[in-house]
Amino acid sequence: MKKYNIKELEEKLSKCKNMSIKDINTDEIDNLENIKIDRRKEPNERILDFIMKIKNPYIFKIKGQIVKIEFSENGVKAEDAVANAVSSIYR
Repeated sequence: MKKYNIKELEEKLSKCKNMSIKDINTDEIDNLENIKIDRRKEPNERILDFIMKIKNPYIFKIKGQIVKIEFSENGVKAEDAVANAVSSIYR
């Protein structure tokens, strides 16, 4: 396994976590399709590679659309949150 500077990665995550899309030049946002990760690596190492390669792991583009992800501290799974959002739209 490649050596990673965990302290540096933690600082990057902390810095990027609360950034607003307004604070970022949209031309500098990484296109997720351009980030190449070796699928033969262990899952944890793939995550670390992703964090190292992308400018901001919370804000990126997918097919030209800007996406900002956030994580909740309340323990709700992403799948449940999406299902609840979709069901509220179609009530």
